[in-house]
Amino acid sequence: FQAEDGIRDQPRSRGLGDVYKRQTSIADSIKLAVTTSFNNSGLSDVLLPNIKSDIGLNVKLLVVGTGQALRLGAAGDVDAILVHSKKAEEQFVSDGYGLHRREIMYNDFVIIGPKHDPAIVRNSRSVREALTLISQTPASFVSRGDDSGTHKMEVGLWKYSGLDPDKFGKWYKSVGSGMGASLNVSASMGAYILSDRASWLNFKNKSDLEILFEGDKLLFNQYSFIPINPSLHTHVKYQLVEKLENWLTSTTAKSMINGYEIDGQALFTFNAKPK
Repeated sequence: FQAEDGIRDQPRSRGLGDVYKRQTSIADSIKLAVTTSFNNSGLSDVLLPNIKSDIGLNVKLLVVGTGQALRLGAAGDVDAILVHSKKAEEQFVSDGYGLHRREIMYNDFVIIGPKHDPAIVRNSRSVREALTLISQTPASFVSRGDDSGTHKMEVGLWKYSGLDPDKFGKWYKSVGSGMGASLNVSASMGAYILSDRASWLNFKNKSDLEILFEGDKLLFNQYSFIPINPSLHTHVKYQLVEKLENWLTSTTAKSMINGYEIDGQALFTFNAKPK
């Protein structure tokens, strides 16, 4: 997909009632753009079969970074998105591409690195201190570099720490890949990397890496569901998207999301609120 960032001229808005009239026949499947970190966690493998059995809905995933998911949504190429970059999501809804933003669950980001920890990150008292130490040490750092929610968070944290990744040297490796592939690069190089906790826990090729820093409130990682505006894209299956949203915010989803664990560790915490 080659959709560009930015806002395009929007056609005249139609009411949802008009959209329903056009949707005289709706297939039992929808397209949902999700982040690579959500998919890498393994949670989708647990949720999708239950969604199909409970509400008869086949959810087809397009696994991309948050930036690409937002572009797919803006173009009407998917029916809904599940992403994790609050500022970008709020802008997406404000621009009219999404109907609303519904928080579903959260986890956190962690800094992964080699066990011998050349930057002494594990003794850091804040994420600012941890990143500053990495920038001052001749050790590699792998960046996803793919405009994903994780990449947006990482760049924001560097800037919060008073550092500009555009001016970094060769130690900063921008790989332009999803979370799993980026973790593989980090493992092969023995490099530091920012990862969401779920992807890390479900990552099999940990090699010499481990979590070296966690717990700063700035590392909070919220996942939210956004239905694409059917007044802008009349082919969007809004009624089915609404069924999916109702399921994702149900007590059934809460139990499954909170109960999803790897090695006894929960990967997500459900926090959807009733409408």
